Amino acid sequence: MELLDLVGNTPLLVLPAVSKSVAARDIMLFAKAEFFNPSGSVKDRAAKAMILGGLREGLLAKGKTIIDATSGNTGIAYAMIGAALSFPVKIYLPANASAERKGMIRHYGAEIVETSPLEGSDGAYWAVKEEIAAHPEKYFYPDQYHNDANWKAHYTTTAPEIWTQSEQRITHFICGMGTSGTFVGVSRRLKEYKTNIRTIAIQPDSPFHGIEGTKHMASTLKPGFYDETLPDEVIEISTEGAYAMSRRLAREEGIHVGISSGANVLGALKLAETLPSGSVVITILCDTGARYVTDQFWSGHD
Repeated sequence: MELLDLVGNTPLLVLPAVSKSVAARDIMLFAKAEFFNPSGSVKDRAAKAMILGGLREGLLAKGKTIIDATSGNTGIAYAMIGAALSFPVKIYLPANASAERKGMIRHYGAEIVETSPLEGSDGAYWAVKEEIAAHPEKYFYPDQYHNDANWKAHYTTTAPEIWTQSEQRITHFICGMGTSGTFVGVSRRLKEYKTNIRTIAIQPDSPFHGIEGTKHMASTLKPGFYDETLPDEVIEISTEGAYAMSRRLAREEGIHVGISSGANVLGALKLAETLPSGSVVITILCDTGARYVTDQFWSGHD
């Protein structure tokens, strides 16, 4: 077995403490534990698909550097896979990304270019475009925001796993969106399995938010493959609510995950509270909380 063989086939977890109120009404809430991927996040799936696709198509070859913009997790995945396959990696990300994420990228041997924190991941995206325009011969640019291999990775792996692990009982899928690859890929496949499965998108309740890796779609560059017709509903989550749920997951469930995971579980719980008995709601635990341990929100009180 090789490292990339470990990507995917992550477990589906019950959340008995957090979901106690809805479980009493015979509503099941599950979370797919993507922190079991080898670099610790859901982004391993898309990064693997995009890099292997580049190799198959001859776009990535010896002498080229893998380059892309990220808010952190995809950069870590690129760095891990680049090290495993002996390719240099150059990552553009906002300067206010956590020290843990920057450290992990550097520990894999990748180069980091920090961009304006005020411009977020959009600023990193435009900076990468400028570098590639100046030196196109040097790089393989997966372009996670426009590469169909991103959402197809979830169409071909994440969604079938959810379908099988839920014993085909899933009624609602809900998660936040960064590139939107997870939401688009999973939603498309689940609706093919069963047309009345509802897919709900989560987004921050403000353009100025602290839910890392999650986009406020109305105020940011939209990913090229984002499909506005896919969400049956959109639920908005506050940064403070996401922080509080991340703390609850650690303290009440023993599950140490990041802020976007907190937002996903909070959104899933809010959704579940409105549903009839017999509903089965599934969301995504995007990454490990180990890459946010110095963030101040952990010291908050609920």
